[in-house]
Amino acid sequence: MKRRPRRSTPATLTALVLLAACTFVAVVAIQMILNQTPWVSYQAIADALHDAHWNDLIPALAGGGAALLGIILLLTAILPGKLTILPLHGDLDSGASRRSYRSTLRAAASTVDGVAGAKLILKRRKVTAKVTTGRTNTDGLADAVRGAIEHRLDQINPVVHPTVKIKVHAARSAS
Repeated sequence: MKRRPRRSTPATLTALVLLAACTFVAVVAIQMILNQTPWVSYQAIADALHDAHWNDLIPALAGGGAALLGIILLLTAILPGKLTILPLHGDLDSGASRRSYRSTLRAAASTVDGVAGAKLILKRRKVTAKVTTGRTNTDGLADAVRGAIEHRLDQINPVVHPTVKIKVHAARSAS
């Protein structure tokens, strides 16, 4: 089970831009049919395009912008996003959401004696825990938190077992 996020943002943006362009063209066409003054003069656009050359700056910038937008939309459609469901080992096709995975590991880090708070950052192959403590002497705290998180990872049994990195921040100095 490797669920990926939907490509709804690029699709929505593309649809809104095309809807706006089509609406604008339709309004101008209807104004021309009804013999009203259109928002944009067709003759002015035709004259501007007729006078433009391919090696001018404006057509080059417009073409470059259109090509860049096309490449960005193509890459967002092709490249996979972050997994929304992280696969787990087991007989059944099972997985855990990123949110529950992160909160379970955060709870494991918070249960260690001396930990006042914990923040977790999940990446594909690494879990980084930022732990705050009220202790002045933080010796061994990072190892205890790493052990608690790795024990919980062994219980969860993910397909990709991430490496665990711990950063300890003492609220008070040892002076």
